[in-house]
Parts: sequence; structure tokens; C-alpha cells
Amino acid sequence: MKTTIIGMGLIGGSFAMSLRDNGLADHITGVDTSSKNLDTALKLGLIDKVSELESAVEGADLIVLSAPVDVIPTLAVKVLNRVNDNQVVMDMGSVKTELAEMISQHPKRGRFVATHPMWGTEYSGPESAVKGAFKGRNVVICDKEKSDANALETVGTIYSTIGMPILYMSSEEQDLHSAYISHISHITAYALALTVLEKERENNHIFDLASSGFESTVRLAKSSPSMWVPIFMNNKYNVLDVLREHIHQLQIFRKMLENDDEKGLIAAVEKANTIKKIIK
Repeated sequence: MKTTIIGMGLIGGSFAMSLRDNGLADHITGVDTSSKNLDTALKLGLIDKVSELESAVEGADLIVLSAPVDVIPTLAVKVLNRVNDNQVVMDMGSVKTELAEMISQHPKRGRFVATHPMWGTEYSGPESAVKGAFKGRNVVICDKEKSDANALETVGTIYSTIGMPILYMSSEEQDLHSAYISHISHITAYALALTVLEKERENNHIFDLASSGFESTVRLAKSSPSMWVPIFMNNKYNVLDVLREHIHQLQIFRKMLENDDEKGLIAAVEKANTIKKIIK
């Protein structure tokens, strides 16, 4: 299968690696606004050649959009304008509502499959690509009824082959749930990192005293702003909703501490502990 990947960062690079390792692509073309990313992807063997968007779309069996989420909607329209009825277009972004609205009336809408693989790290760029990154991770396919059956089958087969269980949701459901289980985690990590940097003026003390718990909590704060700020902005209302609830919970903890409410704290922590029934 001839594949074009637009956006050769962590996700695009890791996906290219997975396609190769599972025999799903015999030729991969890379497209990116960063010549550095493209050069790195070539040197690492993630892609076979570099091309401009127009020529990269022509002749490809599969076109993968793994660019930042604020770019994907317009990019999707540009790509759909150029594809035929045998080509398949898919995206890998974590926000879907604006994309769904942008392409909803496009005559080639059926050739598009909207997906969100639930995987990522705090690192960026093709040099951070991970072998077997997606295996065992869930992937969400959105608005499946709007995609042509053969396009949906192609994308479903790819994800199943690389080891990803598939979930189906609407774009609105996906954005809401992503805000609660992914986007708020990053905001919390950024806020905690800023809190510690503000209060711990001696950076050496942070380094000396940081435990594994602190490191795991703020790990996401190392994630690239070029990826995450567009996500926050494009899923603004869902993120604001979960942020309000998160701040409310923090205020409850603060009030219990102020009031020396040990029983309340124990009850709150025990309730939080029930998350282990869901997350092993």
C-alpha cells in the first residue's frame, strides 16, 4: 500500500514505523512544514521520500493526517479536494468536532475516516518515534456512519493489524471524553510544574528532592506547546467544563485542610482510590 503521512512528528513517525513493521505499507511519502523533521524521518528510514502536498496525495492509497489539530480541518478539505473514490484519508488528531463540521458537506466525505489513537508521550519529533507504540492501546473511530464502508474497513484493518482495539463514538462524545481523560491531565501537569517552579526558587532542590511520584505527575509538563495549545483551544468548552470541576475538587481539599477535617480527607482519598477498579 502506498501511503502518504502529512505531519512527521511523534505520532506520524511512530505510525510509519508500525505500518512498516506490520507489512502494511511498501512505500511511505512524508509531508511536513519542517524540513528538519523530514530530513530526520528520511535518515531514520521512517519514510522513503519527501514530497509536496499535491504530488504526495496523487497516487497514494492511504493519506494520513497527523498534523496539529488546528491544521487538520483545513488540511482535510485540501486533501479531499484531490482524492478519487479509491483513496482513503484518515486523521489521528485528538479533537474532532470542528473537523467533522468542516468536512460534513464535502462530496468526498465518505473517503474520510476520523480516528484518535489513544497514545502519546511527552516527547516530540520523528526522532522520538516508538516501535510498537500503538499495540494494546485503544483507538476511537468517530462518526463511522459518515465514512464509506470500504474506507472504514481499510482503516479498521490497519488498526487491528497493529494491535489496537477499536471504539466507536460520535465526534462530540470523543471530544468530551478526551477532555476528561487526556486534556485535563496535561493542564494539571503544566499547572503543577509552574507551581513548583514558582515556589521552589532553588532548582537544585527540585532535582535533589524530586521523587518518582513527582516525576510521574509532572512528566506531561514536558509536552510540546505547539501540540497541546491547539488541542486546548480547539476543545475549549469541554476543557473549561472539566477544569471547573477540577478546580472545585481542589477547593474542597483546601477547605478540609483549613478545617482540620481528617475524616473528610480520608473519605475523599478513599473515594479517589476507587479509580483503581477502572485503571489497573
